[in-house]
Order: sequence, then structure tokens, then C-alpha cells
Amino acid sequence: MPRMRKKADLPTKTCAACGLSFAWRKKWERDWDNVKYCSDRCRSAGTAT
Repeated sequence: MPRMRKKADLPTKTCAACGLSFAWRKKWERDWDNVKYCSDRCRSAGTAT
């Protein structure tokens, strides 16, 4: 079993809608390059804010 990584060691991005940074998640593993928003709420808002 692989060793766990600290959250501080995970890659981060900035949300296109709210501008906050968010960290990599396991569910985004295969699609990390295409992830632009930190949440469903920001995705539905788009770049309006």
C-alpha cells in the first residue's frame, strides 16, 4: 500500500470563479488537468464572480 502524503505536499490550483486555491483530490486523479473550479457552486456560477 502506498504511503500517505501530507495535504501540504499535494498540487494546488486557483478556482476560475472565486479565486481561492484548492488542493488535488483523489476523485480528480484522471482529470486533474481539466479541473478549473473548486466546487459545483463555482462551476455553475462560471466566471461571473
